[in-house]
This record gives sequence, C-alpha cells and structure tokens, in this order.
Amino acid sequence: MPFEPTYRLTAEASPDGGGDAWGNFAQSFRDPDQVLPPLWAELFEPLRTGTVDSLVVVAQIGQTLDGRIATETGHSKYINGPSGLAHLHRLRSLVDAVLIGVGTALADDPLLTVRRVAGPHPARVVLDPNGRLPASAKVFGNDGIRRLLITAQETTSAQSAGVEVVTMPAPGGRIAPAAILAALAERGLHRILIEGGAETVSRFLAAGCLDRLHVIVAPIILGSGRPSFALPPVERADQALRAPMRTFRLDDEILFDCDLSAQRLPVGRAKKST
Repeated sequence: MPFEPTYRLTAEASPDGGGDAWGNFAQSFRDPDQVLPPLWAELFEPLRTGTVDSLVVVAQIGQTLDGRIATETGHSKYINGPSGLAHLHRLRSLVDAVLIGVGTALADDPLLTVRRVAGPHPARVVLDPNGRLPASAKVFGNDGIRRLLITAQETTSAQSAGVEVVTMPAPGGRIAPAAILAALAERGLHRILIEGGAETVSRFLAAGCLDRLHVIVAPIILGSGRPSFALPPVERADQALRAPMRTFRLDDEILFDCDLSAQRLPVGRAKKST
C-alpha cells in the first residue's frame, strides 16, 4: 500500500489537546443523525457503528520502530509522544468502556480516564481471572465512573465499593475474548477499547475479536525489549494476516489503522441485511 498519510493531528497548543473542537466532535460522534466534523471524521467514522454485530471493538498499542512496547525491565513511559498519547485519550472519550489486563493494571496502576482531550470518561474494565489486583488500584477509584472486574468463577477477588464483578468460566485460567465481549454487550457496553497490555491485545486479535487495530509507531529503536504482539506462529510469510490499512500522521509518529472487520467473529446482536 502506498504511504499516503492524510491525517495530521498534534497535541496542539491547548492543554486538553483540542479543546472545544474535540468535545464537540465526541458529542456528535454519539448521535447517529449528526454529520461528523471533517477534521477527525476520516479516522474515527469506522468506530461509530458496528458492521458485524452491535459491537465495535478497537485495540490500540504504541510501539517503537522495531516493534517494542517497553524495555526489558518493563519501562515504557513514554515511548509515544504527546500526539500519540492524545490519540489514545481521544479513543477513550469515544468508547463505552476501556479494557485492560491485570498485568497492565499491576505494572502501570493507570487511571484510564480522559485527561488530554475534552470528552466523557469510559467505563473501566479489568480482566483479572485469578484475583491478583488489590482493591486499592486506581482503576477501581470511586469517582462516579462505572467500574467492572471480570474474573473467573470460584475466584475470590479484592473488591472496592461499587465495582461490578462479572464471573465467567476460565478454562486453563483464561477467559475467552468472545465471552468477555458478549458479557459487556449484555451490560450495555457496545463500543469497546482494548488498551493493553500486549498479551491482552494479542489474545483479542488472535481470537478474531477486533474490528480495528490502531498501532502508533514512534521513531525510536530500543534494540531489545518487550514485543508488541505474541501471536500463534505461521509457517510461511504468505500466511501472514494482511488486513486493509491506512496510515495517518501524528507529528513525528505514524498511526496504522488496520481494518480487521473481515475476520471479526459475531458476538453481539447480529447486523441485519437490508
């Protein structure tokens, strides 16, 4: 595919990375009768409504030029620059829920709130089959935003007040991505951001549970470190996943917007043909 970046957004001069312009966009995004403002429409229009079923599932990952998300010690702040981080917060402001695995929750203790742009906070979801995350984790902070813990049946988890606990079968200690999405859909959460870490994103990708994948590549080379993806091996290069994709410019970083809808398995309410 020819390299033709068409999207160029910076962190911009305002502290919230776009101010009222993005806030207005986020509001229009949720109204199906509204035509989206053109500045961000090209990139975010595909996240507006599902094409396979009632869900839209997007994953985002930031990496180096050589495919690393962190050093060998796990340090990753910040591989991506201000524009890449603003993009992540834009995604958060457009979805119903943001999901992370327990490894990311333990390593980074993230807030998962929208801070770098204007817009609403999503529900926060942690995938923790074995009950490893303490109740004091920031993601469970009682700030009025919906919080969910997805864990295995029979697991005893530390619970914070108001956190919704969703217990699910976990054969081999793993909960199936499709089952997770179905459980979120049942609870009214239809637009989902899979934010990390690499293992969680990889599992949703391998299971055919992503509509889009956003990969932001920073112009740095670590040489060694933790890889972006851990997927089942293929024998030959022509067996590799070759999804339609577009490139967009974020200052000195490149965003790859990968369309995975052709391989997405239906897990929510199926779309009806007209």
